[in-house]
Amino acid sequence: MPRPRLRRKICFNPNVTYFKPRGVPMSTLDIVEMTIEEVEALRLKNVDQLSQIECAKKMDTSQSTFQRILSSAYNKISDAIVNGKAIEIINK
Repeated sequence: MPRPRLRRKICFNPNVTYFKPRGVPMSTLDIVEMTIEEVEALRLKNVDQLSQIECAKKMDTSQSTFQRILSSAYNKISDAIVNGKAIEIINK
């Protein structure tokens, strides 16, 4: 049985939860789902420009877990941009 997922500390709630390529109908797009944790990791690292250690402390997690969350977010965003997919932010 897998270990239960811990809740990370999230201090950001986005007003917009969908992003898509311009001029392409939503019905024809594949969707990449990003968690609110991944968006928070991106915000702390890239917008607030904190170090990974500071980010991990703010999210109440280890630095290695923060790195995994951030890496997952980068992979999903890269997939969406390169392959023309929509991004949905989900609250999981």
